[in-house]
This record gives sequence, C-alpha cells and structure tokens, in this order.
Amino acid sequence: MGITVGIIGCGSIAKLRHAPEYQANPYVDEIVFFDHNLERAVELAKEFGGRAVGTVEELFSDPTIVAVSDCSSNEAHHISSSHALLSGKHVLCEKPLAINVEYAEKILQAQTISGKKLMVDHNQRFTKAHQKAKDIIEKKELGEVLTFKTSFGHQGPESWGVDKSNATWFFKKERSHSGVAGDLGIHKIDLIHYLLDDEIEEVHAFHGVLDKVDENGKHIEVCDNVVCALKTKKGRLGTAAFSWTYYGSEDNSTTIYCQKGIIKIYHHPKNQLIIEMKDGGVVNYELEPIQTNDNQTSTGVIDSFIDSILQDKEPAVTGEQALASLKVIEKIIGY
Repeated sequence: MGITVGIIGCGSIAKLRHAPEYQANPYVDEIVFFDHNLERAVELAKEFGGRAVGTVEELFSDPTIVAVSDCSSNEAHHISSSHALLSGKHVLCEKPLAINVEYAEKILQAQTISGKKLMVDHNQRFTKAHQKAKDIIEKKELGEVLTFKTSFGHQGPESWGVDKSNATWFFKKERSHSGVAGDLGIHKIDLIHYLLDDEIEEVHAFHGVLDKVDENGKHIEVCDNVVCALKTKKGRLGTAAFSWTYYGSEDNSTTIYCQKGIIKIYHHPKNQLIIEMKDGGVVNYELEPIQTNDNQTSTGVIDSFIDSILQDKEPAVTGEQALASLKVIEKIIGY
C-alpha cells in the first residue's frame, strides 16, 4: 500500500519535476494538487492521475496525505511549509527555504514541534558528478582543497516559468526577494558546503540589475547578476557568479583546486567530471548530463525524500543545512 502526497503550487517546478517524480515513485499511490489558480491544479491532476482540492486547508486537514511538496513562491514558504508540518505532514520545501533567515527559523521551529521530516530541494547534491567529486575530496585523493570557483547562469526565469513572461514572480521584490541569488545562487552555496564539508563565513559581493526588465519595460526590482568572493570557516577561498543574463547555453560549472590537482565539474558536455593532475595526468568521467531547464531528467530528490519517510531517517538535505545556505545569501545581497 503506497502513500498519498500533496503538492502546493502548480507552476513549472511542480509540473516538470515534483509531479512526474512522485508519479514514477513506486511507493506513491496518489498526488493531491492545490494552487490558488484552481485550473492549474485541475490540469496537473488530469495529467498525473491525481485529484485537485479547492483550498489549501483541505490538503492540510486530509489525514490520508502523508507528505507535502511546497512549490509555492518564495514569500509563501514559511506559511505553507510551517502549516503543513504542524498539520502532521512531512515536507519537501523548494529552495530557498524562505525569503529570509527569520522566516526560515519559523519553519525549523514548526518542524521541531511537529517531529516530522523537513527536506529542502537542493538538488545539485544528487547528481552523479557532484557525488563523485565529494567522494574524491573526502578521500583526499588530490590532497586538501585550497580554492574553488562556481557559477550558475542561464537566460532567466521568464523563459522557464509557467507563463513564459517577464511578469514572472521571480522579478518581484515582495515575492522573490533575492532575485538570481535566491534562485540560482543558493544552489551553488549549498553545493560548496556539501562538497567541501565546510561553511562559507565571509562574503564580499557585487549584485545589480544589468539587463532584465519587467512587463512595463522597467528594470526589475531584484538582482539579475551576482559576483562574489567567499571565504569558508576552514579557510578555503573561492569565487562565485550567478546570472539570469547568460544569453547562450546554461553554465552550471564548478572547479575545485586541490594540492595535487584540479576537479572540473560540468565543464564538458560528455565528460561531466575531469580530474587534471599536477603531474599532467588527466582522468575523464562520463557520468550523466546536468539537469537543465531544457533537459528535464529525474533529480533523485523525490525518491530520497520518500525514502527518508519510509526508512525513518534524516533527510539528505536538512532544514539546518538550507538555513546555513540562506544565511550566506543574506550576506551576499545585504538584506
């Protein structure tokens, strides 16, 4: 007998990732959809063989629903995730955990009170190339990590969002809050924390609106580009760039510089992991392509979330880890 799950928010992330991955999971029997736009919920219910509810309260009060994906927009996470937890549901929350640290801490409090699982969708941890890189770093195959650089950029959320419009909520300060920093940047901050088993402590950053305009032709209210220098608690130094204005192919690459060589991740379309040794040797790993907006593959996030519930174990990405990444984003954007 499988479990019933709920999805709050029926935009692109629910349609392209959460719903199909729940549908493919052998332990999930039914998906219940809620969106403020009922038509969207009904549409996804038809597509994935679930059912739609007219109010979020129906979803929270339904005793058959064991777990919930919070795919609402950023400003609503602390409300919907907290309510779901306090209603006795396990929660998988989209990133960022909340629009600020204060709201994120409210979700963690709700999780403590409820005793339910809280996982955050930092899906970069689950790719084979990142997991292989972590293994190499942990085993010190190239010695200690010294420095790093990471970037995440594409053409912007207006080409990916459900409406394909520059009226997207990602461009609105009251809803997105941190622009490209909270959309793409937080993924790479979490990734660096994960790969290095470390935490970014000091930040020097520039951010700005360089090109994006809203539906009225005015510059958007949140940053579309970030460039920063970072220092970790263990003393590693690195740089990071996040952008919604990479008007070509997506860049989702990371380089880790170690004492005995370099780890290049997602620099090459075929060899997703490349090790360049100090002595000139090169090792190429052909693992799997990175998931992009144009290439939707299973992230492994949903399977991991369901497994943590069924096996009663700590989720692969905890609320505390997501909070640590959010603290760095707050330092980067300065509010």
